[in-house]
Amino acid sequence: MKKNQLFTIRVALTVALGGFLMGFDASVISGVVQFIEPQFDLTKIQLGWSVSSLTLMATLAMLVSGPISDRLGRRTVLKYAAILFAISAVGSALAPNFVMLVLARMLGGIGVGASLIIAPVFIAEISPPERRGQLVSFNQLNIVLGISVAFFTNYLIVRLGSSEEAWVQTLGIAEHNWRWMLGLETIPAVFYFFALFFVPRSPRWLMMKGKTDEAMVVLKRANDNEAAELEFRNIKQSIEGGSDKKRIPIRELFKPALRLVLIIGLGVAVLQQITGINSVFFYAPMIFEQSGIGTDAAFSQAILVGLTNLVFTIVAILFIDRFGRKFLLGIGMAGIAIFMFVLAAGFNSATYTLSGEAIESFSSEIDKEKLSQIQGEVFKSDVKFKDKLNEILGPSTMKAHQSELIAGAIDSNPWLILIGILGFVASFAVSIGPVMWVLFSELFPNWIRGLAISFVGFVNSAVSFSVQLIFPWELATLGTAGTFLIYGIFGALGLVFVLIMVPETKGKSLEELEKILVK
Repeated sequence: MKKNQLFTIRVALTVALGGFLMGFDASVISGVVQFIEPQFDLTKIQLGWSVSSLTLMATLAMLVSGPISDRLGRRTVLKYAAILFAISAVGSALAPNFVMLVLARMLGGIGVGASLIIAPVFIAEISPPERRGQLVSFNQLNIVLGISVAFFTNYLIVRLGSSEEAWVQTLGIAEHNWRWMLGLETIPAVFYFFALFFVPRSPRWLMMKGKTDEAMVVLKRANDNEAAELEFRNIKQSIEGGSDKKRIPIRELFKPALRLVLIIGLGVAVLQQITGINSVFFYAPMIFEQSGIGTDAAFSQAILVGLTNLVFTIVAILFIDRFGRKFLLGIGMAGIAIFMFVLAAGFNSATYTLSGEAIESFSSEIDKEKLSQIQGEVFKSDVKFKDKLNEILGPSTMKAHQSELIAGAIDSNPWLILIGILGFVASFAVSIGPVMWVLFSELFPNWIRGLAISFVGFVNSAVSFSVQLIFPWELATLGTAGTFLIYGIFGALGLVFVLIMVPETKGKSLEELEKILVK
């Protein structure tokens, strides 16, 4: 492998550690929700808020992270993000109440918003055109790696909590399990901050600031001399032709010349989230508990979600520059729709019945005499079953023992549900997960890229916030089958959009794409 290839891979992997932190920070909450719900006596909307508050702040951060990075530099903004990740991890772990937990999570959301937008831009601006798709996908790979590690550490902490080892008792892992889950992020956050000192500044940003000599040095480290000279001329022409170096107002995005790329960008941004991926990532143990497998099994199956996401993201990285962006998007959106329909069917076929034996096996904190009122009664809807339990046991008992009660009553096919979830995650990971960020880094012209990616990233994050916020409410109101049916319908509509609207961008330089898509 050539020296310049090793250089770009090293820089891309280092910058993409921001994606790891984003993935870990966002999904670690999946293991926390079932412990804080009874501890802080949360409503379903409050529970959704504990998850989605990070995304809300990330959404707001996306509005300004692009323009700020245009002023201060991509690397500098990522350093600040690393600091915020560390402060948020410590604050979340030590939070004495729900409000402080949410505030700490929102602080981390600023780091998430910045890294989510700036890391792929940074990588795209330092990558040769023929390898850009693969290198930008490193960011998505690290996001899913962070998600996988969060699922694993959550499971490990839950398992350690049942250990009688003296050191486990001393550290209070059983008593403070969710606090340990949140606090672990401090370690990679500190590492990321120092690692960023060993990567160069973006050559495109350097040229925007008139630092042409330094930009050429970086370009020659990333390319051979001839390619570096060509890239230098293309970047210079793009900057001179598209920017007067003044602050670009957001209304520029809505001019007719950018209409096509904006519609494509917005469409893909909405599709990535409205099909429910973050409901699965951020509530994975809760979803698996709805199938009746119990808490420990739910945490272990959540690890399978992370591993599936990781494996198929690697598949996407390997093939994105061979088969192209549109092909992967089409295959993935079809799979998303199919497996969400499978998941909806699996939950729709479930029934809930409490036998006398099941009632007697429940823990002593549950009033068995009250449960005997519905002994033998068959419920075909999870919503009606849970409503009845809330009525006879009370919300507090139901929150604390929901997993146990569902496991004792449900008659379903948990394998069908597992196949549906893993198939959905695989379809997402091989397509719109990594491909969206590659498209964002390619669609928009150089002179407005920072602002444009911030805007479509804002929309993506706003949809994600809404999905996360209302998911617990949806499960309680519409039921699991109804919720996943809606996601499947969105997936089918997304497939139509991809086939009609999305162009193929593989193998073209950023400047070539600007000439083709911006009229």
